[in-house]
Amino acid sequence: MNPILLTIILVPVIEIYLLIKIGSQVGAITTIFLIFTTAIIGVYYAKYEGLNTLKSGFAQLSKNETPAYEVISGAAIAFAALLLIIPGFATDILGFLLIFPLSRKLIFNKFSKKFASKQKKKNNFIEGDFEDIEDDNDRKI
Repeated sequence: MNPILLTIILVPVIEIYLLIKIGSQVGAITTIFLIFTTAIIGVYYAKYEGLNTLKSGFAQLSKNETPAYEVISGAAIAFAALLLIIPGFATDILGFLLIFPLSRKLIFNKFSKKFASKQKKKNNFIEGDFEDIEDDNDRKI
């Protein structure tokens, strides 16, 4: 089964399950209050971290370095803000993990090691030199 389709189906099911379980423990009003609180706090913190990442990216550019980490980090922060806006506790947990710099760096390191090992396996090329030889027949045409 397609992983994207599976995610589209499973995420709402997990969110509904968690909302029912947490709502039965703390009450409906408290659950709704928690959902709005995490969304508001998360979006403001995402804005703060996004501005810090932007400043760091400009600092990298002023040093004539490529701000690759900052670009990926900015995309992750934007995705985290989207996850925090979506009502639910599982998406909020994942959103907060992506917003905090320490956990974001740990997640990036895990994925970079995974893709670096795949990249090393795909380097199947042959190095060589070439020499351009002029042909007398090409000049006659």
